[in-house]
Formats: sequence, C-alpha cells, structure tokens
Amino acid sequence: MRNFNYSAIKDQKWDSETLGLIAAIYKEAGKQELFLKQRPEELEKLVEIAKVQSTEASNAIEGIVTTNTRIRQLVEEKTTPRNRDEQEIAGYRDVLSVIHDNFDTIPITQNYILQLHKMLYSHMNNPLAGRTKTVQNYISATYPNGHVETLFTPLAPYETPEAMDKICEEYNRVIGNMELEPLIAIPIFIHDFLCIHPFNDGNGRMSRLLTTLLLYRSGFYVGKYISLEAKIAKNKDLYYNALAESQTGWHEGTEDVVPFIKYILGTILAAYKDFEDRMALVETKLPAFEMVKRASENKIGRFNKQDIRELCPTLSDSSIEGALRKLVASGEFQREGKGKNTCYFRLK
Repeated sequence: MRNFNYSAIKDQKWDSETLGLIAAIYKEAGKQELFLKQRPEELEKLVEIAKVQSTEASNAIEGIVTTNTRIRQLVEEKTTPRNRDEQEIAGYRDVLSVIHDNFDTIPITQNYILQLHKMLYSHMNNPLAGRTKTVQNYISATYPNGHVETLFTPLAPYETPEAMDKICEEYNRVIGNMELEPLIAIPIFIHDFLCIHPFNDGNGRMSRLLTTLLLYRSGFYVGKYISLEAKIAKNKDLYYNALAESQTGWHEGTEDVVPFIKYILGTILAAYKDFEDRMALVETKLPAFEMVKRASENKIGRFNKQDIRELCPTLSDSSIEGALRKLVASGEFQREGKGKNTCYFRLK
C-alpha cells in the first residue's frame, strides 16, 4: 500500500494561482463573517435554498433524480420517499442536516465516516451501508458504442480500512499542529478518499459531504448558504478532468494533486462570490419589482423563477411572481413556456 505523509506537502512550492485563490477565499470568508453578524435573519432562507440545491445536485451527479417539487418536499421532510432514488435523496438530506447542525462534534475518523455512510442509506435496506467495500471497484467510462474503459483502479478492499485510518490520522495531525494550510489539506484528503474509493457505492456523495464537513470545521461556512454541490454539478466535466489528471501515479505516490486542489479552491471561491452578489441585493432593501429586475441583470439568456428565488432569498414566492408579471407587462422581460417549463429573458 502507498505511503501517506501529509507533513511532506508543506515543503512543496505553490504557484501564484494557488496562493491567489487561497488569499481570495480568506478575504471573502472575512466579508461573510460580517454579513453573518449584521443580517443573520436574512440568511436563513439562503440556508434552506442551499440544502435543497445541495441534495438535488449531489444526487443528480450520480444519476439519482426526482422532480423539483418532490426534492423540496423531501428536504423539508414534508413527505416520505416513494422509490429507491428518493430513499437515497432522503439519506443525503439526513447526513447534510447532521453536518450543518453538528459539524464541530464530528471528528474526522474512519468510524465516524462509516456512521455517516450508514446514515446515507438509512431509508433503504443496504447490507453494505456503513462498511468498507468487499469487492474491488473501478472508476470507468462507458462510451456510446458500449465500450467500457477503466480510468483508475482504487485500492484493494483488504487495504482500504488501514488506508482510511491513515489519511484521517495524517489530516488530523497536520491540522491539529497547524503544519498545513487547511485549504490545501482539505482537497488533498478528499483526493486521497476518492482514490481509495472506500465503499461499494456512495463514494462521490460521501466525498462532497466530507468536503462540506472539513470546510465547516476549518471555519469556511459558505456551503451552508451557497451549494458547493450545485457548483460542481454545473461543471462536472471540469471536476472529473481535474480528478483524472491528479490520479495519475497515485499508487506510487508520484501524483500531481495541484489540478484537483485548484479545482476545489476555484469552486469554493465562486461560491463565496455568489454569496456576496446575493447579499448585495438583500442589503439594498429595494421593492420586489426593483429587486427582481436587478437580480435578472446577473443572468444572461433564459432564467426561471427558481433562479430569481436563489438571488432574492428575502422575497416570498408570491412577491417574485408578481414582480415577474409586472416586468413582462412593462416590456422588460419576455416570457416563454408554461407551468414548470416557464422561463424568462431580458429584452432591455
């Protein structure tokens, strides 16, 4: 089995792009802290929106889907799962809620990671929930002609428990001793987790939940208000490309993890920028008509009511709908489609 030594990473020279991303994230985190102190009541709606988006996006990346209405009802616990996909969605909701509410009391150990994995499958009968893999798994690509190509072979099942203990131990040591910048240590831990691929199923979702947990524990709370999972889902090809690029040579300990680090840091920074944009709209205390109009200026091309809801978290659905009707009537917006397929675009 390969060696894990996170202390050696601190001697690596980082390029200006990586250092710039880290500095920008700290700057944005400081701004967010001020918002949290000044306007806590207006942030609660952002929390609810982010929970729905995170649950929907992280499952959609794995091909687990249901309707927007059902997603919202499941996240708000106003309904029970009807099928396997919804059972998996409900499990993700439960783990995300536990992390939101208890991140400071969840240690980074194999035992706790196994417990979170078991919770992920708590709405269905999965005998492998909360257990490391029992058979070799592979990261592969299936092409349109049916050809399947193995892109990466993770650790063997018999090596997995020891490797999980080791990466948890290494992460806790360098963070506890302040040996390594958390924004470097977190992507490295997640990258190792994905290369180990410790479970028969649920590795991708667990990696995204652990990213949120590790960020919270290091004082980066943006994922509570802006969905990191939705950011990843929007550009999942970039995610998979960065992961594949960084996996080469992993078994030998010669991998270049920098592409994956940069991808994760870029995603975190983009989420902080989104947070700042939304708070700028909230701060102005504009009437609903003006707030929706200004929010639309952040959109190029078509957008829907959900897009506006995310940008204007303090407005009720009825206020958003009323503002959209007025903007269509005044010739500012064009409306297309009907029902859930309704969308808008700016004419001016």
